[in-house]
Amino acid sequence: MDTPVVDEFAPGLAVEVVPGIRRVVAPNPGRMTGPGTNTYLVGRQRVLVVDAGPALPEHRAAIERAIGDARVEGVLVTHTHRDHSPASAYVARRYGARRVGRLPRHPEFHDPGFVSDEVPDDGALYDSDDGPLVAIGTPGHASNHVCWYHRPTRALLTGDHVLGTVSPVILPPDGNMTEYLDSLSRLLQLDVSCILPGHGAVLRNPPRVLQGLIAHRLAREAKAVAALGRTPATLDQLLGRVYDDVDPALHEYARYSLLAHLEKLHRESRALRDGEHWRAA
Repeated sequence: MDTPVVDEFAPGLAVEVVPGIRRVVAPNPGRMTGPGTNTYLVGRQRVLVVDAGPALPEHRAAIERAIGDARVEGVLVTHTHRDHSPASAYVARRYGARRVGRLPRHPEFHDPGFVSDEVPDDGALYDSDDGPLVAIGTPGHASNHVCWYHRPTRALLTGDHVLGTVSPVILPPDGNMTEYLDSLSRLLQLDVSCILPGHGAVLRNPPRVLQGLIAHRLAREAKAVAALGRTPATLDQLLGRVYDDVDPALHEYARYSLLAHLEKLHRESRALRDGEHWRAA
């Protein structure tokens, strides 16, 4: 009799992706969320929950099944976009645990109900029975983004800073392309064995992944520079030139990243802005 094939991204299934860390995928698949938002549980008896995800009843139930009778030491978030943090309120209340996360500079796209019981400084440690997670500030995709480094396995939980499905969108005014590139460079200094992204599969070659993201952003920036001329152009006029290799169905998202690139060039005095129009400096 054939052994049934189990889809590791089936919503509600707790899959151990590295020793001591399980992934539960939320039932919110989509163009930008891939198979769904990844919730991670670190530990078995003293558990840290990272990115509890959307507040969907079936996902909350799946998290509860995975926790069982364990003690929840903390409910951590990488950032507070609405597909990552809303269920943290329920999980924290259900288990009497603290919510740990940073607050954004700008509220757009963020979970309006998120309340932080503890704001993690860089290097802050949160312990489980499978070892600690260390907070690493990585602003860029969002101003309050934090990656979580698991010391025993050297796995890095990256939320939306590094994804297994698409290149992350940078969302001004809260997102910042300069900060994003700086944060990627900072992660290259870490000894990382694998990346556990907020959406998609485990990434097994962290240096190549991080260097690839930096190269991708710099190549897109070069296209933005080439598209700018002496004649002022609007963001939408530039969009088709800079993202001519991207499915037009994704242009509504690419528009945000293009704005982030242009704002970076403006800060560097390489682009000029006059209202809704941009031109070369």
